[in-house]
Amino acid sequence: MQILGIDVGGTGIKAAIVDTATGTLLSERSRTATPKPATPTAIGKTLKSVLDQHRWSSGPIGMGFPAAIQKGVARTAANIDASFIGFPVATYFSEQTGCAVQVANDADVAGLAEMRFGAGKGRDGVVLIVTIGTGLGTAVFVDGHLLPNTELGHLFLDNGMEAERYASESVRIVQKLKWKEWGPRLNHYLTTMESLLWPDLIVLGGGVSKELRKFSPLITTKAPVVAASFLNQAGIVGAALFAEQELRATL
Repeated sequence: MQILGIDVGGTGIKAAIVDTATGTLLSERSRTATPKPATPTAIGKTLKSVLDQHRWSSGPIGMGFPAAIQKGVARTAANIDASFIGFPVATYFSEQTGCAVQVANDADVAGLAEMRFGAGKGRDGVVLIVTIGTGLGTAVFVDGHLLPNTELGHLFLDNGMEAERYASESVRIVQKLKWKEWGPRLNHYLTTMESLLWPDLIVLGGGVSKELRKFSPLITTKAPVVAASFLNQAGIVGAALFAEQELRATL
């Protein structure tokens, strides 16, 4: 099935047409700046330009969104406008685009891609996926089954700081931290997660994942830590897979 996958982030909205049978991109990946403020109206307008770029007019759309999502409704708002809280995201974006839009938490859909085709494929036990970008997103799978909307990037660490305000990629960039300075911060977060969840595998996603070799010596978890196979494309692929899953459930 061909589905337009869209990954809405705090700084950019990435999209591509995905072949859900293989997880491959059938179009060039586009990236559009996330509007400021990132209100429903502003993102709705931006989505129209994204569809134009991909010449997508009526087919299904899968969307990863930076919020806890229950039945298409946003329950939180991370790195987007607070007006999204309680907002019917899926219904609104379907109306704005004229397409059937399926929406899920951004880290959850990235996790779906990695578990279906990537670093988590065939892995049993507990797999923790952490997407590192503007914030920290998490997805937890047990024997291949997703526990949705974990949002553990908002956990407060024992130093009193919210994890994503301490160890995200945006923090590394804004504070101009070297890898040897930022790596221990991420390790603090990952070892905290390990003490709570005891994962069998930790998968790191987001753009920083391609630089894993630069900070991996600073990671001390007992569980192996690997880079996401899809790197920062996992959200696009996973969004399409989620939409396919929801569409097949209605047949």
